[in-house]
Amino acid sequence: MARKGGPHCTIAKIALYWYIFTNMKAPLIVWHKARIGGRYIVELKIHQVAKSPKYPDAIKYGLICKDLRTGRQVLMDNHHPKGHHVHLDDQELPYVFRDTDTLVDDFRTFVLQHLEVKL
Repeated sequence: MARKGGPHCTIAKIALYWYIFTNMKAPLIVWHKARIGGRYIVELKIHQVAKSPKYPDAIKYGLICKDLRTGRQVLMDNHHPKGHHVHLDDQELPYVFRDTDTLVDDFRTFVLQHLEVKL
């Protein structure tokens, strides 16, 4: 007995699953945005992504703290092709990623050292 809907039903389901999974946004595991003292903007975004050559740790992130008066900033991200790195104003440094908790702790340390702001 053939299944209801015939073979086209299976192809349609496969196409639907493919569309959903390839167009789904990566799950957001950390998000925080704040304005501190009317002077600093802080935003943390960490997404869980599929493990791939672009994201071997299965994490995509961008963490920023910017001084709105001076323009100075701390930015940590891991976009392709650069991988994990830190921006301290115009200076770019490599970063060794361990886990998301350490990432956030290291970000706080960079902000304290570079901008003298305790998060």
